[in-house]
Amino acid sequence: MIILDGKKTSNDIKEEIAEEVKQIKAKGERVPHLAAILVGTDGASMTYVNAKVKACEKIGFESTLIDLPEDTSEAVLLQKIHELNTNDAIDGFIVQLPLPKHIDEQKVLMAVDADKDVDGFHPTNVGKMALDLPSFLPATPYGILELLERYEVETSGKNVVVMGRSHIVGRPMSILMSQKRKAGDATVTVVHSRTKDLAEITKQADIIVAAIGISEFLKGDMVKDGVVIIDVGITRVPDETKARGYRLAGDVDFESVSPKASYITPVPGGVGPMTIAMLLKNTLQARDIRS
Repeated sequence: MIILDGKKTSNDIKEEIAEEVKQIKAKGERVPHLAAILVGTDGASMTYVNAKVKACEKIGFESTLIDLPEDTSEAVLLQKIHELNTNDAIDGFIVQLPLPKHIDEQKVLMAVDADKDVDGFHPTNVGKMALDLPSFLPATPYGILELLERYEVETSGKNVVVMGRSHIVGRPMSILMSQKRKAGDATVTVVHSRTKDLAEITKQADIIVAAIGISEFLKGDMVKDGVVIIDVGITRVPDETKARGYRLAGDVDFESVSPKASYITPVPGGVGPMTIAMLLKNTLQARDIRS
């Protein structure tokens, strides 16, 4: 079994981007600038956004964090997005999800300029991705592709099962894995909460991307020997043996699945760090487009 080390791989990517930033600076050109809008005080969102800001500092990007209170109105948020859309100093920006319930998430995502949408969520970019045209790929699926490529995991002709159909991971992942690309050319099946005999389908999979949102859902008796496991989930599970009172778990029961896997991502330290690295890569791409 080989661990697909997202932490190490993401650091490799950050070093590669940092080298490009050095070259940009040496030419006297403007370095990439990433902005983030955070609404409210959701703990996971705050941690994630702060990690993005630190990553920007580490590789030499400019970064801006717009921190808004939980009761921010939709109109005020849309105005902030407009300001970032029209600010030539900003190459790309993200609106951290989830948003408070009184704000229409879809309206917000539609308001982001597609050329600055480094999260890859705007319908224009999703459409381009589906048509295999140049676009910003959603950061998490992009990170998974990069992991598969860098570890030289064979995907061509393989049977891939994507667990989950979200717009952020499941759906784009299923499209990307079926396309003609290095980490692609696979036969893809999507399973979800309404799928019958789900375990019979996962047992046939050569590669499983688990993004179903239920902690430790995928068990060892649901996979075959030699399977490649990509665990996208991350959930806080109560654990009194831990000082903080919880442990982090993925959608895969690592203990029972890992002995049967040829490759597997850990949680934490697998897909999560890759998401941030690919967001930075998208921002560098946005800067190149605008230069």
